[in-house]
Amino acid sequence: MSTYKKDIPVFLTEAQIKSKVKEIAAEINKEFGDEEVTLIGTLKGSFVFFADLVRELKMPTRCEFLGVSSYGHQTTSSGEVKVTLDLSASINDKNVILIEDIVDTGLTLSFLLEYLNARKPRKLKTTAFLFKKVALKAKDLTIDYVGFEIPNRFVVGYGLDYAEHYRGLPYIGTLD
Repeated sequence: MSTYKKDIPVFLTEAQIKSKVKEIAAEINKEFGDEEVTLIGTLKGSFVFFADLVRELKMPTRCEFLGVSSYGHQTTSSGEVKVTLDLSASINDKNVILIEDIVDTGLTLSFLLEYLNARKPRKLKTTAFLFKKVALKAKDLTIDYVGFEIPNRFVVGYGLDYAEHYRGLPYIGTLD
């Protein structure tokens, strides 16, 4: 059996993650009540957070995914966002929550907000499980629901990867 998962120092524990997901879901439940919400997960990194979050939401939901890439096999964002998978349904006049695993420069999120707003949702909110505020380059970017604000370190686990490795860690670890 591979030992690669044992070599990654823990930054956020599984218990901290579960607690934070419940907090974020409570905020969303309070804001939307019984209104239907279309959740859009950014692939690949947000899929674990997305799955945990959707299980905590009380309102009717529709699930959509957008494939985006800005890292490739690097540890820093290239700044160039590529859409690799588009939505399969209209979000026109829908309540939408864009679910991100991590926001660092904010350039991907800014691109996606413009991309999705062009499709005329009724309401477009954002959530990011992790936020590297110190790395932010995008101007006037608002994240409606933030899990953890973290320092400018490269993190993996809980869906986040390095060159397609470490997504399955049940915690957030660092690759410094």
